[in-house]
Amino acid sequence: MTGQVRSSSQAAPPSIARIIADELGVQERQVQAVIELLEEGATVPFIARYRKERTGGLDDTQLRNLAERLDYLTDLAKRRETVLSAIREQGKLTPALEREINWAMTKVALEDLYAPYKQKRRTKATIAKEAGLEPLAERLLANPSLSPFDEAKAFIASGKGVKDLDAALEGARDILVERIAETPRLVGKVRETVWKEGKLGSSLVKGKEQEGAKFSDYFDFDEPVTQMPSHRALAVLRGQKEGVLKVKLAVPVEQGREHPALREIRTEFGIAKKGRPGDDWLMETAEAAWKSKMEPSSSRDVISRVKEGADREAIKVFSRNMHDLLMAAPAGPKVVMGIDPGIRTGCKVAVVAATGKLLETATIYPHEPKKDWAGSLMTLATLCKRHKVELVSVGNGTAGRETEKLVGDLGTKLPELKLTKIMVSEAGASVYSASELAAKEFPDLDVSLRGAVSIARRLQDPLAELVKIEPKAIGVGQYQHDVDQAGLARSLDGVVEDCVNAVGVDVNTASVALLSRVAGLNATIAANIVAYREQNGPFKARTELKKVPRFGPKAYEQAAGFLRIMNGKNPLDASAVHPEAYPVVERIAKAAGRKVETIIGDKAFISKLKPEDFADATFGVPTIKDILKELEKPGRDPRPEFKTATFQEGIEKVTDLKPGMRLEGVVTNVTAFGAFVDVGVKQDGLVHISEMSDTFIKDPHEVVKTGQVVSVVVMDVDVARNRIGLSMKQGGKRPAGPAPKGGSAPVGKSAPAKEPSKPSDSPFSVLSRLK
Repeated sequence: MTGQVRSSSQAAPPSIARIIADELGVQERQVQAVIELLEEGATVPFIARYRKERTGGLDDTQLRNLAERLDYLTDLAKRRETVLSAIREQGKLTPALEREINWAMTKVALEDLYAPYKQKRRTKATIAKEAGLEPLAERLLANPSLSPFDEAKAFIASGKGVKDLDAALEGARDILVERIAETPRLVGKVRETVWKEGKLGSSLVKGKEQEGAKFSDYFDFDEPVTQMPSHRALAVLRGQKEGVLKVKLAVPVEQGREHPALREIRTEFGIAKKGRPGDDWLMETAEAAWKSKMEPSSSRDVISRVKEGADREAIKVFSRNMHDLLMAAPAGPKVVMGIDPGIRTGCKVAVVAATGKLLETATIYPHEPKKDWAGSLMTLATLCKRHKVELVSVGNGTAGRETEKLVGDLGTKLPELKLTKIMVSEAGASVYSASELAAKEFPDLDVSLRGAVSIARRLQDPLAELVKIEPKAIGVGQYQHDVDQAGLARSLDGVVEDCVNAVGVDVNTASVALLSRVAGLNATIAANIVAYREQNGPFKARTELKKVPRFGPKAYEQAAGFLRIMNGKNPLDASAVHPEAYPVVERIAKAAGRKVETIIGDKAFISKLKPEDFADATFGVPTIKDILKELEKPGRDPRPEFKTATFQEGIEKVTDLKPGMRLEGVVTNVTAFGAFVDVGVKQDGLVHISEMSDTFIKDPHEVVKTGQVVSVVVMDVDVARNRIGLSMKQGGKRPAGPAPKGGSAPVGKSAPAKEPSKPSDSPFSVLSRLK
C-alpha cells in the first residue's frame, strides 16, 4: 500500500467488486458472485469446488486473496464513513474534500486526509493560533517579498504570550510547520520519496557485542528498502526488538545536493531562494517541518511498510511449507511403532494399530546414563512381535540418530520382523502432548508418552495428526513469532482448511480436530458428530448427518461433499460428488440403462461421455466435468505416493561430512533464499537458491517443497559454526567413495526457519543461529 489517492476525475469511485477485480485480473461479475456467496455464509472450499459456474472457476488461492481484500476494503469503507461524519460535524467538509476522501484507496491515504481535522492535544501551533499569529504565518507564506521581522512587529502582544519578535516568528513557524506536515498530497509524495530512495541501516548498541553476536552481520549495515529481502528486514527488526541493534532509515544525499524530500516540500509551497526578504525564513521553516515532523513520521511509515511487506512474504513462505507438510504422503493403515527419543529420561515408545488406536506403550533406556542397549532391544522386539509392527517412526530430536541406530540393530538381529525405520519430525509433539485435546484423548496416559503416539500417527496420516497441533508449533516458516500474528493465523487457518477439504474426511473415523476443519463445521458440531457416532454406531449415509444436533441445512450444504462414508448405503457417499448433484449421476446412469454403482470406476465408459450432454441450468459443464472425474476414481487422495529417503550409513555428525559427498535427504523448510535439507546429521544443510538448479529460478518453491526427498552434494562444511552448504545442481561433484547404503527414511521433517547471516545470502547464512 503506497498511501496514494486515485485520480478522482470520475463522479463516483469504483465499487469494492470493481477494485478487487482490477487487482486480481478477473471480471467484476466473478468478484460480485463470490461476495454474494460469502455473505450467504458459503466457505472458500465449498465455493471453489461446488460453485464454479457462479465464480467463473476461481480457485481457492484466488478466493482467499479475494476474501482478504474484501475484508480490508470493507473496513476501509467503514472508516471512511466515520471520517466523513467527523469532518461534517466540524462544518469543514467541502465537496472537494469529500471527493478526495471517497477516492482514498488505502487506509494510509484516508488517514492522511483526516489528519488536519483530527481532535488533537494542544500543540505549539494551536497555542500560536490562540495568540493570534495565524495571519502572520499566512502573510509570510503568501508573500516572500515581505520582511519577517517587519511583519512580526505588529503581532507582539505580551498579554497573549508574544513577548518579542522572536516569539512571534517562532509561533508563525510552528503554525506553518504543522500545516506543511499535515498536507495530505505532500505527505504522500514525501513518504513515497523516502520509500524509493531510503536505506534501512542498523548499528550495534554499545556494550551488546557478545549478547548480540548472532546479529554480527548487521552491526554496520544498510540496504535500500526497495531491494531488501524479507528475511533480512525481519532479522534487522528482530535485532532492534532485542535491544542489540539501533535501526535508522535515511535517504542518502550527495554533498552539496538538496534532500529530495525537502525539495518536495519547497515545490508544494512555492518556497525558493530568490534573494527576497522572506526566502531564508521560509527555507528554514521547510527544513524545520522536515526535521521535526515529516522525517520521523515518514521513517516510521516506511519502516512499517517494510515490516508489512516482509510479514506478507514470510507468511506466504510459512503457508506454502505448511501446505506441503500437511499434504505429505501418508503411509496409510499400517501398524506403527513411534519412538520419542530421549537421553536421561529414556525413549518413549508407543505402538498404534492400523486404525491409529493406541495398543501399548513402554519406556526404554538405551543411552546415557543407563546404556541398557540389550534390554531396549528386547523390549522393542517383544512389542514388534506382539503387535506385528510394520513401520518404526523415530523422532528427529535429541538422540534421534542414536535411537535410529538402535532400531537398525534390531532389524539386523531380527530380519524376520521386516521393519522399515523412518525418521519423522517431532516438531509440535510436545505441544500436542500437553494440550487439552491430548488429555481428553488419553486421560490416563503420561504426558511424555503422548508424544510417541503423535510421532507414530503422523507417519500413518500427517494431515489427520498435524491438525491437532497449533500450526505455529510445527515450525516450518520464517520468523513466525515476529510477523503479524493475526495475519499469520488467518493464512494458516485457510491452509489447513483447504488441505483438509482437498483430501476429504472419513466421517466414521475422523477426530473432532479433523472434523472441525471441514467446511461449514466448527468444534461444537464436530464434537456432536463424534458423540452421535459413538451412541448410534457408524453413519451409513450422508443424510444421517442431518440428525446430528446443531448440524443445520447450511452446515450440511457446506460440509456434505467433503465428508466421506465408506461402504455406506449409497456408493456416492464415499466420493466428492455433492449430494445436491446425485440426480445428475442418476441421469447419467439412466441414460446408459445402468445402475449408479456399476458406472462408478468404469473409466472406459465415463471417458466417452460428453459433459455438455448432461449440463443444465443448475449444473454447468465445469461441475459435470468434476463429477465425471470423481466417478472415474471416487474419493481419490490428492496426496503423493509414500516414499522414503535413505540416510548414508556412518554419516551421523557434521564432522562426518566431506565436500563432494552425494547424499539423500528430506527438505525440511523452504524459504525465500533456498531450502534446508536434513541429511541425517542433526543439523540441516542449506541449499542456497543459486545452488538449486542449473537454470535460473526466482522462487525455491519452483524446484522443491517441504517433505520432498532430494539428492544433494556437500559443498562446504563449517564445523565450528555448525553450518553445511549443499547443492542440488546436476553438475555437482560426486563423492569419491562408494554409493550410499541403507540408513533411515525420513518423512516430512520440519525445522524452524533460520535467518540468513550475510547480506549476500551465502550458503553459510546465519539461518541456523537465529532461533
